[in-house]
Amino acid sequence: MKSFLMSVVLIAATGLAAGCSKQSGALMPQPAGLTPEQTNAKFVLMDPGAQYSVTSTGLMETRLPDGRLQVACQVLNRENRRIQVQIQCVFKDAQGFSTGDETPWDNLILTENATETVKFTSLNNQAASYTVRVRQAR
Repeated sequence: MKSFLMSVVLIAATGLAAGCSKQSGALMPQPAGLTPEQTNAKFVLMDPGAQYSVTSTGLMETRLPDGRLQVACQVLNRENRRIQVQIQCVFKDAQGFSTGDETPWDNLILTENATETVKFTSLNNQAASYTVRVRQAR
């Protein structure tokens, strides 16, 4: 009886410890030691709430006549309720480093199962790539 009780306590403690683990940073499959932005991800969900609630259904990049990069991102609400998230774009050079051109975090309100298109335009012609980042509204 004592060994059975000890086993139950051990299993409960293991389950409790596993449930208390904390995950931080952007969420998506990635090689060990690299953040999603270092793997050239174009769309990054920054927290568990965003990962559960939204996804991107498409990204389109266009080069404007003056050389600036314009990005259109379609964001889909995967939930059956109205949600608010924040979205931003970080423009990068050919080596993947930020050009210093980050858009401010914008609030995006998505109705039930809706898709919205958000456009971003770089401030200069140095942008060769980008990362669109989404997080829960604060």
